[in-house]
Amino acid sequence: MMRQSELGEIVHMATETIRNNKMRSGLTVLGIVIGVAVVIGVSSIGRGLDDNVRDRFATVGANVIFAFHLDPLTFGRMSEEMRTRKELTMEDAEALQDLPHVQAVSALLRLFNPNVGGTYTVKYEGRKAANTILEGNTSSMLEVEDLPLAEGRWFSAFDDEHRSAVVVLCSDTSEELFGNQNPLGKEVTIEGRLFEVIGTLGPIQSVFSGGKDPINNRVIFPLRTFKAMHPELKQHFIVVKATSHDAMPKAMDEIREVLRRRRKVPFDKPDNFSLFTIESVTEVWNQITGGLFIGMFAISSVGLVVGGVGVMNIMLVSVTERTREIGVRKAIGACRADILLQFTLEAVFLTAIGGVVGVTVGGFLVWAIPAVWPSLPAHMSMFWVILGFSSAGAVGLVSGIYPAWKAANLDPIESLRYE
Repeated sequence: MMRQSELGEIVHMATETIRNNKMRSGLTVLGIVIGVAVVIGVSSIGRGLDDNVRDRFATVGANVIFAFHLDPLTFGRMSEEMRTRKELTMEDAEALQDLPHVQAVSALLRLFNPNVGGTYTVKYEGRKAANTILEGNTSSMLEVEDLPLAEGRWFSAFDDEHRSAVVVLCSDTSEELFGNQNPLGKEVTIEGRLFEVIGTLGPIQSVFSGGKDPINNRVIFPLRTFKAMHPELKQHFIVVKATSHDAMPKAMDEIREVLRRRRKVPFDKPDNFSLFTIESVTEVWNQITGGLFIGMFAISSVGLVVGGVGVMNIMLVSVTERTREIGVRKAIGACRADILLQFTLEAVFLTAIGGVVGVTVGGFLVWAIPAVWPSLPAHMSMFWVILGFSSAGAVGLVSGIYPAWKAANLDPIESLRYE
């Protein structure tokens, strides 16, 4: 069995060799540094996006069901059947209100990019809010989605029925138009008409950390007020809150039955509308990001492979350069295991140093990425730090075994003759 003093001497010799060849050692582990840093950077961005998406979905509620005439979770070209589907209506939403496992129902209409050509810019005393989304909602939406009402009130059923000229502003829109002023009671100009601000919403969690989410740049009208402004919009989005999370399957069955009956879908035909939940959206998100992340991780791991090849190449060169040294060590009593351990430790130490530097550089990237690109989140994970460092050590072990084996099997007599 190897004595502790012998092991200490071998470790000392391995570290001394690395210390005496600083430039070569640094260039050798450069690929390892890049590989570990990229792995940590990519994983941190992926985790940051994933956490933000989960937080954003959590604000909607776990027992919320969405209904739309198209399937938003289908990618690629829509079928002819889907393109010709009839839109859902406000009457469809009203028909769902009294179902046993439904707590509240709302419907909304939304107009994206309403400032095209400057026609729909929201104004207040010379100040403008650009790229604002115009949206019509029912009075029950506050209950359905648990919206963060910051100031004032949400519009009532009376406001909706009488098409009142009132609006609720989201956080970014309110800040653009009023800054630190209290917007309640003020009138904003939209499409040449004046609307009184009766409430504001607090910030809604953005998927992209530090960036502005379009969901926070909205002006929300009572639904009938908005329909009077834009009668051409017919694509109602129905949002249903089930009585509980456990009751969601029953609520979905009840909703499906009512909508199929109202839309006259034959019993042997599939639905001509879509029902989905936050969980189903999350599953699709996981599928998309999972495949994308695996691809990015595989690409970033190329640096580790290249680094491992570099370590093996340098260690083989080192074995050749130190052939005489190996012969001397064997002549004075060093066994094959001592030589094998020394060269293996040199390779592992090299890549471990590369791993430490790579983790440091990766941590800097995680800090720098949101600073340079505020819309791109990055959350460093201890799991990926440990994995990156362990991978560097494993690469060193694998890359160093063959050169170490070659050094350990050199003939001592031939080694002493080597020039």
